[in-house]
Amino acid sequence: MKYECWKSSTRMMLLCVGILICCQLQPLDGRTKAAYGGAEKILIPHKSWPCGMAAGIPVPERGVLVFEASLKLDQAYAIGKTQYGLRDAFVFQEGTISGQKLHGAVMPGGLDFQLSFSNGGMEIEEIFVLRTSDGKYIYMRSAGTAADPSDVRMVTDFEAPNESGYSWLNTGKYAGRRVVDPAAKTLKISVYDVSRVAVTPDAKNSVQVTKPSEFQDQPWDYRKATAEEKRGDELIRENVTLAASQMVGPTKKGTRNIIPITGGTLGGKITGKVLFGGADYQNLANPATIDARYLWQTSDGEVIIVRNGGTFGLLAPSFEARVDSKYAWLNKGLYLSSNPGMGKGGVSLTFYESIP
Repeated sequence: MKYECWKSSTRMMLLCVGILICCQLQPLDGRTKAAYGGAEKILIPHKSWPCGMAAGIPVPERGVLVFEASLKLDQAYAIGKTQYGLRDAFVFQEGTISGQKLHGAVMPGGLDFQLSFSNGGMEIEEIFVLRTSDGKYIYMRSAGTAADPSDVRMVTDFEAPNESGYSWLNTGKYAGRRVVDPAAKTLKISVYDVSRVAVTPDAKNSVQVTKPSEFQDQPWDYRKATAEEKRGDELIRENVTLAASQMVGPTKKGTRNIIPITGGTLGGKITGKVLFGGADYQNLANPATIDARYLWQTSDGEVIIVRNGGTFGLLAPSFEARVDSKYAWLNKGLYLSSNPGMGKGGVSLTFYESIP
């Protein structure tokens, strides 16, 4: 009798497990997701994230391969649901570049910020610094998007020294692929010149990227403070450690200088540390601006994306934190930053509430 009861109980348990697995594999509304059919079509970005090709991103492989890069993954951070979507952040070690006209290395500390949406859409930003085989630095920033995770397309913009053999990068039109493999701890990038690829989208040959309306649109540029804003309560003090600067020099957008961020400490309303990765991507035009992109890790383990940019005297930090964390207040306020001062191994800064 006990044996029969045990068999009946086991069958019931297995049935429940089977039902649970089926529920996990099937969409909640019972419908099967249609196969993605846009791999050979023009991909039209969401209007809030135009990627530099608002009219449409062609299939990159239809262009001419410029170079390929392979990088090692340093850290992957699953930040969680933020005001912009489901956010993952990747920080990379060094890498290599190979192409007919471009050889060299990718400098350590490159960033990849990935947003994922419940409908399969994605938005991505990457920031890397290249060092050519003859010692020139090139600033590389890419915006990417996808209507389906199987077809991620990146649009890449370069700032190369005007007076160099790489100035041709400043005027091209480039699209590519980026494949992150967290298990293998690698990133592969392929960049194509698509300047001669026709882009004439219509209803049949294009796919539109959409995203849920519950999320805010993520910005491409840093917040610009106004001269009327005043400093309120002191919030956070940080000491940011830095590596040697990487001077790109005069480019199509001004004189670019990059100072890599290697770590640091936090105090005040938030305690923790500054993580390795990112940099202050300075533009030394008149007036000079800074655009620091990096990550914090709080003492209780939350990872927060930080951006501090603007002209000296009008620096405005902004933040991206998990919306169900105790740091979600960072997502909603307006803040001001002191100018960078001398710090231990780098610079010190203080962040304040902004009073309009």
